Amino acid sequence: MRAHQHQHPTRHDAPFAAFRRRRTFLKTTPFRKEEDKGNAHHIHARIMMMTQRASLRGRGDDVEKGGGEEEEEEEEATTKTIQMTKRQLAMASLAVTMQTTTGMLLEGKEAKADEILSNFWEQIDLPLDPGVILLDVAFTDEDAKHGFLLGTRQTILETFDGGKTWDAKDLGADLIDDEVNYRFNSVSFRGDEGWIVGKPAILLHTTDAGKTWERVGLSPRLPGIPVLITATGDDGVAEMVTDQGAIYLTTDAARNWKAAVEETVDATLNRTVSSGVQGASYYTGSFSTVSRNPDTGEYIGLSSRGNFYMSWAPGQAYWQPHNRSSARRIQSMGWRKDGGVWQLTRGGGIYLSDTKALPEQDDEFTEGKIGSRGYGLLDLGSNASGTKYFTVGGSGSVFSSNDKGKTWKRDRGTDQVAGNLYKVVFAKDDVGFILGNDGILLRYRGGA
Repeated sequence: MRAHQHQHPTRHDAPFAAFRRRRTFLKTTPFRKEEDKGNAHHIHARIMMMTQRASLRGRGDDVEKGGGEEEEEEEEATTKTIQMTKRQLAMASLAVTMQTTTGMLLEGKEAKADEILSNFWEQIDLPLDPGVILLDVAFTDEDAKHGFLLGTRQTILETFDGGKTWDAKDLGADLIDDEVNYRFNSVSFRGDEGWIVGKPAILLHTTDAGKTWERVGLSPRLPGIPVLITATGDDGVAEMVTDQGAIYLTTDAARNWKAAVEETVDATLNRTVSSGVQGASYYTGSFSTVSRNPDTGEYIGLSSRGNFYMSWAPGQAYWQPHNRSSARRIQSMGWRKDGGVWQLTRGGGIYLSDTKALPEQDDEFTEGKIGSRGYGLLDLGSNASGTKYFTVGGSGSVFSSNDKGKTWKRDRGTDQVAGNLYKVVFAKDDVGFILGNDGILLRYRGGA
């Protein structure tokens, strides 16, 4: 968009037209592959016999020796046996391993290929094709038992046991076009009422905890792609934000919407060139991340280039740009439970605001002590009470903090995770998840 040209999503230009469709439910059935035991018991017995003979041969003077040809024949046979064990060592070791694995299967202890060694997180098997990126998770009940998990490639999974197991949800061809590869970005519930948004622009709404859904029509004139949806109250109250900074509010279950800002982000920045925001002149682009403060309703939007960020508070007509003195670009940022702000910078840096509010200046942040090994950090979150912090990033990196981000400890047990970790979400202190690419889902086991 050129300078001084504005987009104005107003009340009269509400890009919504509701229509209702029902969806169907689909469950996938897990299966288990049995392995053949073969002749593991026979080979195991044979190697035990050979080991005993070798032990007798090696005792020397501790074994009483006889004379004559009978002793020489026995010694020759023992020597051949020891030579045979060297040649068959690999085969015998494999046989013992097969025996152990087969025994585990017979006893119902299935060996999992994606099992990790972390004491605090476990990797969950999901019914997904390779390449799916998980993007958000939310629960419908206070006990955090029933919830939904979203991702790319039209991924919607459902759980009834707190995220231990997940089944695929099929919305049905009457609600979702199978020829469109939807990316579901955000999900939010308040009791039985829930919302889902995604790309291409789509908005789904339910009032019965996801048993049935309606699709709310979105106009092609909608500025940007919906990236965040929040159920802010009962009886159809919600807020939706797009990657171009459009904010819409509804109080009647999406029948009517009100635009909360008068122009998009690029229009605001190009209009306020004199503000001196570094990198904002003649700006065209979008937010890479948008975060909402659940207590105040304020938003933070991070530039896709990471060189500046903007904020919005209820009642303001425009997004407010914030300049930065640091040359290091921001990778991600958001709100803490105590009302403060966190920043993750490229190269693995972590910064926490000194106040429990949005800082006015860049020097009002304190750097946390973390050895990120050069891997980029991508998200930061905490448990529901805000007593434990977690930050995640590339190559399965997971760090935890028990002093609200001042110092961090690396969880080496997740180094085996073959992928990048993008998001930390907690529904309760003991119910939390880490979402990643290639269908990676880590579930919190407690204790960190």
